[in-house]
Amino acid sequence: MAFAELRKDYSLAGLLEKDLARDPFRQFEKWFQEAEAAKIPEPNAMVLSTFGPDSGPSSRTVLLKGLDGRGFVFYSHHESRKGRDLAAVPRASLLFPWFALERQVIVEGAVVPVPREESAAYFHSRPHASQLAAWASSQSAIIPDRAALDAAFKAVGQKYAGREVPLPPRWGGWRLAPETVEFWQGRRNRLHDRLRYRRGADGDWLVERLAP
Repeated sequence: MAFAELRKDYSLAGLLEKDLARDPFRQFEKWFQEAEAAKIPEPNAMVLSTFGPDSGPSSRTVLLKGLDGRGFVFYSHHESRKGRDLAAVPRASLLFPWFALERQVIVEGAVVPVPREESAAYFHSRPHASQLAAWASSQSAIIPDRAALDAAFKAVGQKYAGREVPLPPRWGGWRLAPETVEFWQGRRNRLHDRLRYRRGADGDWLVERLAP
């Protein structure tokens, strides 16, 4: 199957060095607020890419659930493929595809598990059904059919009926501490703006412009 050359010419905005915040966290918050204001569906959706020790790269969409000066936080099953990858190779890449604004943000860095108490606090803020689903599903494992999954969910619901659902031992969060954060803004004639924050040896953030 062949695909025709995209005729769209990006022209909504530009991105200059003088427009950047002093660190990537502030710049990300600014762009994220603009994505929310533009009513982009699920602006916290991001493509997480990991690399397994015995397999190639793997990507999937997850949701950003926290951000501060320490990094970007997301949650999932530690025994899923992503969990196994991160346990073996604790590095990852995040991609936020904000197409409606002709923007994307790419974050790369080392990943560490979120403390258990922090994971528990987030877990208990989730809807009750989502808490049950975390127990019912052995994420990434092969299952016989949909009926088996539905049966597991029903059984867990009966087990924890009327009581608090505990944090599963195999479920929790990770925090990606960025080493580079690239802000990409589409421009005319494919001459896009790509400004990348990179952590220097002294801990300060350096800004580099990349060719499109």
